[in-house]
Amino acid sequence: MPARPLPPRFAAMIAPARARPALWRLAPGLLLLAMVYLGLNAAIWAAYGLSAGWDRAEMLLAKLAVASTPATALILLASFAPMALGAALAARLMHRRPLRSLTGPGGVLLRHAGIAGLVGLAVYTPALGLWHLAQDSQPNLPPGLWARLLPLTLAAIALQTFAEELVFRGYLQGQLAVRFARPLIWAGLPALVFGALHHDPARMGDGALAAVIAAVIFGLLAADLTARTGSIGAAWGLHFVNNTAAIALLATPGTITGLGLRVTPYTVQDLGWSPIGTLTDLIPLVLSWLILRRILPR
Repeated sequence: MPARPLPPRFAAMIAPARARPALWRLAPGLLLLAMVYLGLNAAIWAAYGLSAGWDRAEMLLAKLAVASTPATALILLASFAPMALGAALAARLMHRRPLRSLTGPGGVLLRHAGIAGLVGLAVYTPALGLWHLAQDSQPNLPPGLWARLLPLTLAAIALQTFAEELVFRGYLQGQLAVRFARPLIWAGLPALVFGALHHDPARMGDGALAAVIAAVIFGLLAADLTARTGSIGAAWGLHFVNNTAAIALLATPGTITGLGLRVTPYTVQDLGWSPIGTLTDLIPLVLSWLILRRILPR
Protein backbone atom coordinates (compact mmCIF):
# COMPACT_ATOMS: atom_id res chain seq x y z
CA MET A 1 0.00 0.00 0.00
CA PRO A 2 1.52 3.35 -1.00
CA ALA A 3 2.05 5.91 1.75
CA ARG A 4 -0.45 8.74 1.88
CA PRO A 5 0.83 12.22 1.00
CA LEU A 6 1.71 14.61 3.78
CA PRO A 7 -1.10 16.82 5.08
CA PRO A 8 -1.07 20.03 2.99
CA ARG A 9 -0.33 22.43 5.87
CA PHE A 10 2.55 20.28 7.10
CA ALA A 11 3.93 19.92 3.57
CA ALA A 12 3.88 23.71 3.20
CA MET A 13 5.55 24.21 6.58
CA ILE A 14 8.51 21.95 5.79
CA ALA A 15 8.80 22.80 2.08
CA PRO A 16 12.22 24.52 2.59
CA ALA A 17 13.59 21.24 3.96
CA ARG A 18 13.10 19.61 0.55
CA ALA A 19 16.05 21.54 -0.86
CA ARG A 20 18.54 19.52 1.22
CA PRO A 21 16.82 16.32 2.38
CA ALA A 22 19.85 13.99 2.35
CA LEU A 23 20.17 11.86 5.45
CA TRP A 24 23.91 12.50 5.65
CA ARG A 25 23.04 16.10 6.55
CA LEU A 26 20.79 15.06 9.44
CA ALA A 27 23.49 13.30 11.47
CA PRO A 28 25.90 16.28 11.59
CA GLY A 29 22.88 18.53 12.12
CA LEU A 30 21.94 16.60 15.25
CA LEU A 31 25.57 16.60 16.33
CA LEU A 32 25.74 20.37 15.91
CA LEU A 33 22.52 20.73 17.89
CA ALA A 34 23.94 18.63 20.73
CA MET A 35 27.23 20.52 20.69
CA VAL A 36 25.48 23.88 20.96
CA TYR A 37 23.20 22.65 23.72
CA LEU A 38 25.87 20.94 25.79
CA GLY A 39 28.65 23.38 24.92
CA LEU A 40 26.81 26.54 25.92
CA ASN A 41 25.59 25.01 29.16
CA ALA A 42 29.11 23.78 29.92
CA ALA A 43 30.50 27.25 29.16
CA ILE A 44 28.00 28.87 31.52
CA TRP A 45 28.85 26.38 34.25
CA ALA A 46 32.58 26.94 33.71
CA ALA A 47 32.10 30.70 33.92
CA TYR A 48 30.26 30.22 37.20
CA GLY A 49 33.03 27.96 38.46
CA LEU A 50 35.70 30.54 37.60
CA SER A 51 33.83 33.34 39.34
CA ALA A 52 32.33 31.53 42.34
CA GLY A 53 34.77 28.66 42.80
CA TRP A 54 34.76 25.08 41.54
CA ASP A 55 33.44 23.67 44.81
CA ARG A 56 30.34 25.81 44.52
CA ALA A 57 29.99 24.92 40.85
CA GLU A 58 30.07 21.21 41.66
CA MET A 59 27.52 21.74 44.42
CA LEU A 60 25.27 23.54 41.93
CA LEU A 61 25.45 20.58 39.55
CA ALA A 62 24.44 18.22 42.34
CA LYS A 63 21.50 20.46 43.26
CA LEU A 64 20.41 20.74 39.63
CA ALA A 65 20.18 16.96 39.47
CA VAL A 66 17.52 17.14 42.19
CA ALA A 67 15.92 20.52 41.31
CA SER A 68 14.13 20.70 44.65
CA THR A 69 14.49 24.46 45.17
CA PRO A 70 13.01 27.31 43.11
CA ALA A 71 16.42 28.55 41.98
CA THR A 72 17.70 25.17 40.80
CA ALA A 73 14.41 24.31 39.09
CA LEU A 74 14.41 27.62 37.20
CA ILE A 75 18.05 27.18 36.18
CA LEU A 76 17.36 23.66 34.97
CA LEU A 77 14.42 24.78 32.84
CA ALA A 78 16.36 27.76 31.48
CA SER A 79 19.17 25.44 30.43
CA PHE A 80 16.97 24.32 27.52
CA ALA A 81 17.43 27.67 25.75
CA PRO A 82 20.64 26.52 23.99
CA MET A 83 18.69 23.51 22.69
CA ALA A 84 16.39 25.83 20.75
CA LEU A 85 19.38 27.76 19.43
CA GLY A 86 21.07 24.53 18.40
CA ALA A 87 18.02 23.39 16.44
CA ALA A 88 17.77 26.72 14.63
CA LEU A 89 21.49 26.68 13.75
CA ALA A 90 21.43 23.06 12.59
CA ALA A 91 18.44 23.72 10.35
CA ARG A 92 20.02 26.84 8.86
CA LEU A 93 23.59 25.61 8.40
CA MET A 94 22.92 22.02 7.33
CA HIS A 95 19.62 22.36 5.45
CA ARG A 96 19.18 26.10 4.73
CA ARG A 97 15.86 25.96 6.56
CA PRO A 98 14.49 29.21 8.03
CA LEU A 99 13.07 29.25 11.55
CA ARG A 100 9.54 29.43 10.13
CA SER A 101 9.98 25.93 8.67
CA LEU A 102 10.57 24.64 12.20
CA THR A 103 7.64 26.41 13.82
CA GLY A 104 5.06 27.15 11.16
CA PRO A 105 3.80 30.69 10.53
CA GLY A 106 4.25 32.93 13.57
CA GLY A 107 0.61 33.91 13.84
CA VAL A 108 -0.55 30.30 13.56
CA LEU A 109 2.09 29.21 16.08
CA LEU A 110 0.86 31.57 18.78
CA ARG A 111 -2.84 31.14 18.01
CA HIS A 112 -2.68 27.35 18.12
CA ALA A 113 -0.53 27.41 21.24
CA GLY A 114 -3.13 29.59 22.93
CA ILE A 115 -6.01 27.37 21.87
CA ALA A 116 -4.19 24.25 23.02
CA GLY A 117 -3.37 25.94 26.31
CA LEU A 118 -7.04 26.78 26.93
CA VAL A 119 -8.21 23.30 25.97
CA GLY A 120 -5.57 21.74 28.19
CA LEU A 121 -6.54 24.01 31.06
CA ALA A 122 -10.18 23.01 30.68
CA VAL A 123 -9.29 19.31 30.71
CA TYR A 124 -6.47 19.18 33.24
CA THR A 125 -8.20 21.33 35.90
CA PRO A 126 -11.04 18.86 36.63
CA ALA A 127 -8.60 15.97 36.24
CA LEU A 128 -6.43 17.42 39.02
CA GLY A 129 -9.57 18.03 41.06
CA LEU A 130 -10.56 14.38 40.76
CA TRP A 131 -7.03 13.36 41.72
CA HIS A 132 -7.31 15.42 44.91
CA LEU A 133 -10.55 13.64 45.81
CA ALA A 134 -8.73 10.31 45.68
CA GLN A 135 -5.30 11.29 47.03
CA ASP A 136 -3.87 13.55 49.72
CA SER A 137 -1.25 15.90 48.33
CA GLN A 138 1.35 17.51 50.54
CA PRO A 139 2.23 21.24 50.75
CA ASN A 140 5.46 22.26 49.06
CA LEU A 141 6.12 25.96 48.40
CA PRO A 142 4.35 28.54 50.57
CA PRO A 143 1.44 29.91 48.51
CA GLY A 144 2.73 33.49 48.63
CA LEU A 145 6.18 32.53 47.34
CA TRP A 146 4.63 30.24 44.74
CA ALA A 147 2.44 33.08 43.43
CA ARG A 148 5.36 35.50 43.24
CA LEU A 149 7.41 32.95 41.32
CA LEU A 150 4.57 31.91 39.02
CA PRO A 151 5.36 34.33 36.13
CA LEU A 152 8.97 33.10 36.08
CA THR A 153 7.81 29.51 36.43
CA LEU A 154 5.44 29.77 33.47
CA ALA A 155 8.05 31.54 31.34
CA ALA A 156 10.64 28.86 32.13
CA ILE A 157 8.23 26.02 31.34
CA ALA A 158 7.23 27.76 28.10
CA LEU A 159 10.91 27.99 27.13
CA GLN A 160 11.65 24.37 27.98
CA THR A 161 8.64 22.99 26.13
CA PHE A 162 9.19 25.24 23.10
CA ALA A 163 12.81 24.08 22.82
CA GLU A 164 11.79 20.42 22.89
CA GLU A 165 9.03 20.92 20.32
CA LEU A 166 11.39 22.87 18.08
CA VAL A 167 13.86 19.98 18.13
CA PHE A 168 11.60 16.94 17.92
CA ARG A 169 8.58 18.13 15.94
CA GLY A 170 10.06 21.10 14.12
CA TYR A 171 13.53 19.92 13.15
CA LEU A 172 13.69 16.12 13.39
CA GLN A 173 10.13 15.29 12.33
CA GLY A 174 10.22 17.81 9.50
CA GLN A 175 13.55 16.64 8.17
CA LEU A 176 12.49 13.00 8.24
CA ALA A 177 9.16 13.79 6.58
CA VAL A 178 10.81 15.18 3.45
CA ARG A 179 12.89 12.01 3.15
CA PHE A 180 10.41 9.31 4.17
CA ALA A 181 6.74 9.19 3.24
CA ARG A 182 5.52 6.93 6.03
CA PRO A 183 4.35 8.41 9.37
CA LEU A 184 5.78 5.36 11.11
CA ILE A 185 9.19 6.90 10.43
CA TRP A 186 8.70 10.67 10.50
CA ALA A 187 6.32 10.61 13.48
CA GLY A 188 7.37 7.40 15.20
CA LEU A 189 11.13 7.81 15.23
CA PRO A 190 11.18 11.28 16.90
CA ALA A 191 8.65 10.00 19.46
CA LEU A 192 10.88 7.03 20.28
CA VAL A 193 13.93 9.26 20.65
CA PHE A 194 11.92 11.66 22.79
CA GLY A 195 10.86 8.78 25.01
CA ALA A 196 14.35 7.30 25.24
CA LEU A 197 15.73 10.64 26.46
CA HIS A 198 13.24 10.52 29.34
CA HIS A 199 14.66 7.18 30.52
CA ASP A 200 16.29 7.84 33.89
CA PRO A 201 16.27 4.68 36.03
CA ALA A 202 18.89 6.06 38.43
CA ARG A 203 16.50 8.83 39.41
CA MET A 204 13.10 7.24 38.78
CA GLY A 205 13.73 3.61 39.65
CA ASP A 206 10.86 1.37 38.62
CA GLY A 207 8.94 4.45 37.45
CA ALA A 208 11.38 5.03 34.58
CA LEU A 209 9.51 2.76 32.16
CA ALA A 210 6.23 4.60 32.78
CA ALA A 211 7.95 7.90 32.02
CA VAL A 212 9.31 6.55 28.75
CA ILE A 213 5.95 5.17 27.65
CA ALA A 214 4.18 8.41 28.53
CA ALA A 215 6.79 10.45 26.63
CA VAL A 216 6.51 8.23 23.53
CA ILE A 217 2.73 8.55 23.52
CA PHE A 218 2.96 12.30 23.95
CA GLY A 219 5.46 12.44 21.10
CA LEU A 220 3.05 10.61 18.79
CA LEU A 221 0.15 12.91 19.70
CA ALA A 222 2.33 16.00 19.25
CA ALA A 223 3.53 14.69 15.89
CA ASP A 224 -0.06 14.25 14.76
CA LEU A 225 -1.05 17.78 15.81
CA THR A 226 1.99 19.23 14.05
CA ALA A 227 1.29 17.35 10.85
CA ARG A 228 -2.41 18.24 10.82
CA THR A 229 -1.97 21.95 11.53
CA GLY A 230 1.36 22.79 9.87
CA SER A 231 2.68 24.32 13.09
CA ILE A 232 4.22 23.20 16.37
CA GLY A 233 1.88 25.60 18.19
CA ALA A 234 -0.73 23.05 19.31
CA ALA A 235 1.94 20.57 20.40
CA TRP A 236 3.74 23.33 22.29
CA GLY A 237 0.58 24.51 24.04
CA LEU A 238 -0.38 20.99 25.09
CA HIS A 239 3.18 20.26 26.22
CA PHE A 240 3.16 23.49 28.22
CA VAL A 241 -0.07 22.63 30.07
CA ASN A 242 1.07 19.07 30.77
CA ASN A 243 4.40 20.22 32.20
CA THR A 244 2.82 23.08 34.15
CA ALA A 245 0.53 20.59 35.87
CA ALA A 246 3.48 18.31 36.69
CA ILE A 247 5.96 21.04 37.69
CA ALA A 248 4.05 24.04 39.04
CA LEU A 249 0.84 22.55 40.45
CA LEU A 250 1.37 18.97 41.58
CA ALA A 251 4.94 17.73 41.40
CA THR A 252 6.10 14.23 42.21
CA PRO A 253 9.18 13.83 44.41
CA GLY A 254 11.99 12.46 42.29
CA THR A 255 11.13 14.86 39.46
CA ILE A 256 11.35 18.67 39.39
CA THR A 257 9.70 19.77 42.65
CA GLY A 258 11.30 23.16 43.30
CA LEU A 259 8.46 25.16 41.75
CA GLY A 260 5.47 23.05 42.78
CA LEU A 261 2.67 24.36 44.95
CA ARG A 262 2.00 20.85 46.21
CA VAL A 263 3.60 17.43 45.86
CA THR A 264 2.25 13.91 45.73
CA PRO A 265 2.40 11.74 48.85
CA TYR A 266 4.51 9.24 46.94
CA THR A 267 7.76 9.50 45.02
CA VAL A 268 8.32 8.65 41.39
CA GLN A 269 10.27 5.56 42.52
CA ASP A 270 7.13 4.31 44.28
CA LEU A 271 5.06 4.36 41.11
CA GLY A 272 6.69 1.47 39.28
CA TRP A 273 5.08 0.57 35.99
CA SER A 274 1.43 -0.38 35.81
CA PRO A 275 -0.34 -0.48 32.43
CA ILE A 276 -3.59 0.68 34.03
CA GLY A 277 -1.93 3.40 36.07
CA THR A 278 0.06 4.71 33.11
CA LEU A 279 -2.98 4.79 30.86
CA THR A 280 -5.04 6.52 33.55
CA ASP A 281 -2.44 9.26 33.92
CA LEU A 282 -2.57 9.80 30.16
CA ILE A 283 -6.34 10.37 30.01
CA PRO A 284 -6.20 14.22 30.24
CA LEU A 285 -3.49 14.32 27.57
CA VAL A 286 -5.37 12.05 25.16
CA LEU A 287 -8.68 13.84 25.75
CA SER A 288 -7.05 17.21 25.07
CA TRP A 289 -5.54 15.82 21.85
CA LEU A 290 -8.91 14.51 20.68
CA ILE A 291 -10.55 17.89 21.25
CA LEU A 292 -7.76 19.73 19.45
CA ARG A 293 -8.02 17.37 16.48
CA ARG A 294 -11.67 18.37 16.10
CA ILE A 295 -11.40 22.13 16.58
CA LEU A 296 -8.14 23.04 14.84
CA PRO A 297 -8.14 23.52 11.06
CA ARG A 298 -6.44 20.90 8.93
